[in-house]
Amino acid sequence: MENIPQPFFIGIAGGTGSGKTYIAKELQKANPTKILIFSHDNYYKDRSDVPLERRKDLNYDEPKSLDEELFYRHLLDLKAGKPIEMPQYDFGTHTRKPVMAQVESKPVIIVEGILILTDKRVCDLLDLTIFVDVDSDIRLARRLGRDVGERDRSFQESLNQYLSSAQPMYELYVEPGKDEADLIINNNGSEADLQDALETVRARILEVLTKSQ
Repeated sequence: MENIPQPFFIGIAGGTGSGKTYIAKELQKANPTKILIFSHDNYYKDRSDVPLERRKDLNYDEPKSLDEELFYRHLLDLKAGKPIEMPQYDFGTHTRKPVMAQVESKPVIIVEGILILTDKRVCDLLDLTIFVDVDSDIRLARRLGRDVGERDRSFQESLNQYLSSAQPMYELYVEPGKDEADLIINNNGSEADLQDALETVRARILEVLTKSQ
């Protein structure tokens, strides 16, 4: 039987609004057909059992807000080269959509999410870990723009959630991951500075893809 290399897992963590998804997409450009972006955000628990108005006040920035067991099982499947049926999350209603997404494993898999470094089982699967470090005021501005523009929240709702849960949970759960990361990328500066910081990661990705051919 042919010995097929396992996918190379890159973990990208950092606070809300730090630019994790943007960085993942920039890295994916190295070879879009061979690189999968796998987002932790799809694994938020379905909260349809809670009245809609109360859902908005729940804490979505702590580990127990996510289905960690399903997320871990799907990571194992992808690591083994198996396809998965990934849940789709609706941030407007805080529920899972009825249709799953069919996802195939690829040679390089970028795992991104604010809390991916809080689960040791997940950390042990990652071959390279990156922490995106951004000042809190910049993260707040980016989060407000995203929530109001894309997630059907008012400015005040988004601000309240950031102050009551996102920032306190960042300090409690997310920031400690900086000490465990293989690479820290500062995303406070210019686009040119960010691209320079990503060059090392791109080179590693191209090396992995060359070996997988």
